[in-house]
This record gives sequence, C-alpha cells and structure tokens, in this order.
Amino acid sequence: MKIFDAHCDVLYKMWMNPKVSFYNDLRLHTNYANLKQTGSSNIQCFAIYVPSHVHEQERFQVALEMINIFYEKIMTCRGMKFISSKSDALRLQANEIGAILTLEGCDAIGNDLIRLKTLYRLGVRSIGLTWNYANAVADGILERRGAGLTSFGERVVTFNNEKKLWTDVSHLSEQGFWDVIELAQYPIASHSNAKTVTPHVRNLTDNQILALIQRNGMIGVTFVPEFLEKKGNATVYDVLRHIEYICSLGGENNIGLGSDFDGIEQTPYQLWNYSYYSILINELLKKYPERIVKGFLSHNFLEKMFF
Repeated sequence: MKIFDAHCDVLYKMWMNPKVSFYNDLRLHTNYANLKQTGSSNIQCFAIYVPSHVHEQERFQVALEMINIFYEKIMTCRGMKFISSKSDALRLQANEIGAILTLEGCDAIGNDLIRLKTLYRLGVRSIGLTWNYANAVADGILERRGAGLTSFGERVVTFNNEKKLWTDVSHLSEQGFWDVIELAQYPIASHSNAKTVTPHVRNLTDNQILALIQRNGMIGVTFVPEFLEKKGNATVYDVLRHIEYICSLGGENNIGLGSDFDGIEQTPYQLWNYSYYSILINELLKKYPERIVKGFLSHNFLEKMFF
C-alpha cells in the first residue's frame, strides 16, 4: 500500500551532520533504502526546521541550506520525484518516490512575506506557523503568553489560501489554532495526536479535532512516544488507539500519518524506522477494511491536496 508521511526531520539531521547520507545511512529513520523497501509510489514530506539556537538573522539562510540539501542529496537519488502539485502526486509511477517540501515554523521568514514567497517558489507546499515558541506569526504551544495570530500571521495564512497551501497548526498555541480555523482554507495538523487519549500539551483537544474535521482538514497521527503514551513507553498499538479515538469523533476521512521520524530520539516499539511501516499496516488491516486503511495511509492526505 502507498504511504503518505506528512512529517520527518531528515533535512535537519543532514544539516546538523553533513556526513549523514540519505541513501542508506542507518542514522536516519527515513532514508532512500527504507523508502524503496517499504513499497511503491510512497510520498514523504521533508520538513525545513531551523533550530532555535540559530541566530534570527541567519535563519533564512539555514532554510535555504536545507533546501539545497533536499535538491542535491535527496532528489538526486534514482526514482525520487519532486512533488509540487496534486497532479505530480497522481502521476507517480510504481518505481518512484514522491517528495514534498514543508516548513516547520515561520521563524526562518521573520516578518518578511517575500521570504515566504521565495520558499513557495522553491517548492514549499505546507506552512507550519510556529515551532513551540513565539515568532512574528504567532505564539507556539509552549509560549506562556498563549497569544494567537499576529497581523503578519494573518497575511501569511492569506497567502497560503491564495496559493492553496496547507496551513499547519501542529506546535501552534491554542488561540493561534482557533484563529487559523477562522481564516485558513486548508488547515492541517501534520503531526499531532489526541489529547483525550494522551494528555500532552502538543496533542489536540476533542474540540480542535472536531474543528479540523468540520473544515475538511487533516490530522497526521504521529509516532512521538510521549504524544502516544503518557510515560513514553509507546508501541504500535498506541498509534492504533489514537487512530481509533479520532475515528470515534467522526474523523475517519481526516486521519493520516505524520511520523516525525528523525525528529525523535526514541521510536515506538515495532516502529523503529520507516521500513517497519509494514507492521503498522498489518495491524490496521486487522481492525479496518482495506479501503479505510488506504485512506489512513495516503488517500485522505491526497484527497485534501489542492495545490
């Protein structure tokens, strides 16, 4: 079955350590060998995450460096295909792997919309507004102030709407979330789980999940152990618990996957890297019809691509 994974941090790991190779480096959860081994026509989103220790004046440059890694060290692998539109995704051949560029946090653009337009022209198709703290767009979920979108943040979301880009609410403050729900035409949570199942600050409340469902948005169930299970001793069955709960709220057609591979130190038991996706697929098929499983794995995200 095809897999659409809405979030990984391969670019960050490769930027941090230039010796890491995308081809088959075991230091990566998601690498070319694992993608090829797991199946055909998979699509992987590659996040541009600029860490907070980078000086604000250098953050846009770092984002460009990660994009350069994407094109020079990932897209040069045989069969990798750059995805900039839904039509690109639908044209993927059986021997090809799709790759989408995303932005995790608008820290890199400061308060300059031209920088966002530049990232769009370079291929970025999903815009995460914040990481955990505040920037010129909004407050992140760990910012004590808890403010919502700024005036500049509203301009960013409006630009996303114009270009039919996803506005990603993962990491965003709760007030920011509700501001986005009011304004964004294409909202998603690329890597977040259900707070009722696991009460972590990064997870979504029932009302947030229902709002995304009502707005035809997506929720990428993530493999971050602490988001899956309170003590962080997560297994593949905890992923199933979050999927089942979101389904119980009416989200069957709004569930996808956003592993956060390479953005986590530990992984759930039996989901040690991308090549173990098959275990999750087999467990899903024990509980759900194939049609629904295909939706979780890829079809739901694909149906909600409008760019």
